[in-house]
Amino acid sequence: MNPLEQAARAAQHAPSIFNTQPWCWRLTGDTLDLYADRDRHLRSVDRAGRLLLISCGTALHHARTALAAAGWTATVERLPEPEQPDLLARIRLGHEVAPSLEAGRLADAIRRRHTDRRAFDDREVADRELTRLRMLVEDEGAYLHHVREDQVARLAVAAVRAAGAERDDPRYRAELDRWTHRPGFIGDGVPPATAVSSEPRRVPVRDYAPDGEAGLGAGAAHDRGAAYVIVFGTSDRPLDLIQGGEALSALLLLATADGLATAPISDAVEVEWPRHLLRGLLAGIGEPYVAVRLGYLPAEEPDPPPAPRRDPRDVITIVE
Repeated sequence: MNPLEQAARAAQHAPSIFNTQPWCWRLTGDTLDLYADRDRHLRSVDRAGRLLLISCGTALHHARTALAAAGWTATVERLPEPEQPDLLARIRLGHEVAPSLEAGRLADAIRRRHTDRRAFDDREVADRELTRLRMLVEDEGAYLHHVREDQVARLAVAAVRAAGAERDDPRYRAELDRWTHRPGFIGDGVPPATAVSSEPRRVPVRDYAPDGEAGLGAGAAHDRGAAYVIVFGTSDRPLDLIQGGEALSALLLLATADGLATAPISDAVEVEWPRHLLRGLLAGIGEPYVAVRLGYLPAEEPDPPPAPRRDPRDVITIVE
């Protein structure tokens, strides 16, 4: 199989808002183009399309990681044709080299990584781990803020206010219903089997099953050892948002490789006033892209059901 096709297939495991997987690929010879799929744009949750671009950035990083782990060089041009704003990136295959060991660790985590909305236990995330994550995020062109203990309450307020504003919006409720009750053969969305029952948490978790059909309980832990971080950049320009998604992917894969459980918290940036609160946590020096909860699950907890994935044949177009 063409290594670019293999890379695009690996990218199918990337995280995305509501698991919409809002991207598609076009493979022509030694070139792989990444496009935004606007038909999968969440018009209520993500009105400006910020999270769509961040989601596509995670897919781009997954593809880059798979190529490096397989022993291929590649050049990446982001937003290569200004007259085609939905053409987000172009990957040109280079030549074979020794596989990158670090990329190999991240690539091995691609299929193991999943968003885990259950509560994490009391084991704290070490400062050295947070430093490793911050350095990798910065290598991808974004920044990482560790939410201090005295700031966690403000993050929780942002999540609560966002949840309240969205819950009162009939357009949001319709969009949530659409993406949590998908036919199984479609391979996307957040099915009830992967949703977690709503219970008190340090920072609230989005309720994907407001009708009470959640397939998972939060567990006996209470997120006491969880660390909260915010991936951020300097602006909301498309290029910065794409790179923010690449940085988010790098963070999630390294955290998974290092034995951490992860859960992005996007609702706090979906509504303007809560997003303003997050800007305050950054001392006004950056634009928040997404928050992430990091931690450890109790040892006895099994893996949650896997999130559905679209058939690669519906996402990857190969031009002979």
